[in-house]
Amino acid sequence: MNKTETIDHIALAADLTKEAAGRVMDAFEARLKAHTAEGKRVVFRGFGRFYVGRRSARSGRNPRTGASVLIRAARVPRFRASKTGNAGGKFSAGERLKAAVN
Repeated sequence: MNKTETIDHIALAADLTKEAAGRVMDAFEARLKAHTAEGKRVVFRGFGRFYVGRRSARSGRNPRTGASVLIRAARVPRFRASKTGNAGGKFSAGERLKAAVN
């Protein structure tokens, strides 16, 4: 599912126009980005959490020249599925989502 399909679904489920659903989606994205940029976690019970993780500095290799390069440490976005949304160890839809699909 991509952003356009999500907006279409929100518009249909909430009885909104596609433009209004698009504004809702944009506002949600902006808040998610702003909140995680502050170093805070965004938690959705039964689904998972978004947070900022740290990746340490490491050495890599330039594939063109073969020269060794230093890759800087970075802050990266992460998602961790909740236990109900993580059946079987890999991310999968929770039982309620599975029931809705089947």
